Amino acid sequence: MPRDEHPRRTRLAPELASAAAELSAAGVSSPRVDAELLAAHVLDVPRGRLLLIDGIRDDELARFRELVARRAERIPLQHLLGTAAFRHLELAVGDGVFVPRPETELLAGWGIERTAPGAIVVDLCSGSGAIALAVADESAAGRVIAVERSPAALPWLRRNAAELGKVEVVEADVTDPDLLSELHGQVDVLLCNPPYVPEGTPVPPEVSDHDPAEAVFGGADGLSVIRPVVNLAAALLKPGGWVGIEHDDVHGAAVPALLRADGRFTEVTAHDDLTGRPRYATARRG
Repeated sequence: MPRDEHPRRTRLAPELASAAAELSAAGVSSPRVDAELLAAHVLDVPRGRLLLIDGIRDDELARFRELVARRAERIPLQHLLGTAAFRHLELAVGDGVFVPRPETELLAGWGIERTAPGAIVVDLCSGSGAIALAVADESAAGRVIAVERSPAALPWLRRNAAELGKVEVVEADVTDPDLLSELHGQVDVLLCNPPYVPEGTPVPPEVSDHDPAEAVFGGADGLSVIRPVVNLAAALLKPGGWVGIEHDDVHGAAVPALLRADGRFTEVTAHDDLTGRPRYATARRG
C-alpha cells in the first residue's frame, strides 16, 4: 500500500485554539472567527463544517499556519482569502482596492429598497463594486453605473462587474461636476461610499498598511469628497430621486447639514449603523 494513502493528520481543534491565541496576541479584533475562516479556506469547506472535521493533513496544516502568521502581521483577512463577502456576493479583492465593510451593507440595502424596476442607479466611489453589484443582484434596476477613478481599483471593479454582467463601469473622478452630464435629471437612486476619514485619524494596520489611502481619507475634515458629491447628486437625480452617502461616525450632523444647506433636497435623514454610530445620510431630490 502506498505510504501517502493514509497521510498523517493532526487534530484540528487544538490548532484552531492555538491560531486564535496567536491572532489575539497580535491585536486582531476577531481572532477565533479569523482562524476558523482561514482553516475553512485551506480545507475548502464552509466554516460551519469545521466541527465535523477532526484532523488536518500535514500539507494543509503548513498552509494554515502560514496564513495565520500572515494574518498576525495584520494583512487583511480578505486579502488572504482573495474575496470579501458583501450581502449575497463574494467579491474579488486584493492590493489596490478598498475592502468593503459590513456597515456599508446597510447603505446598499437602503438603496435596493428604493430601486424600482427599470430604475437608473449610480454608485460613486465604487471601489470593488460592492454597492453597485449588490443593487444589480438584488433589484430589477434598468441600469446600474459604477464610477471609480483609481487605476489600482479599476481592475478589481471590472473583474467583479464582469462576473455578474449587469453593471456599467465608468472611469472618472466623482468631484468632476460634469460627470455623467448626459444623465443629469434622470437618475433614480445615487449611492456613495466615499473616502471620509479625517486625515490624521488613527486607523488599524489593516487599513493604514493595505487599504489605499485615497479610498480612506477625505481631507482634513473628511468631507473633501462628500461636498462635491452632494452637488453632483443634486444635478444627476430626477425630482423625487434618492441619494445615500456613507460617512465617518464624526459626521452624524455635518453630512445631513450639507444636504440641507444645498437647498435642493428634502427628507434629509441621518442613519446609524448596527453599533449605534452615525453611518450614512439620505435625502430626496426636491
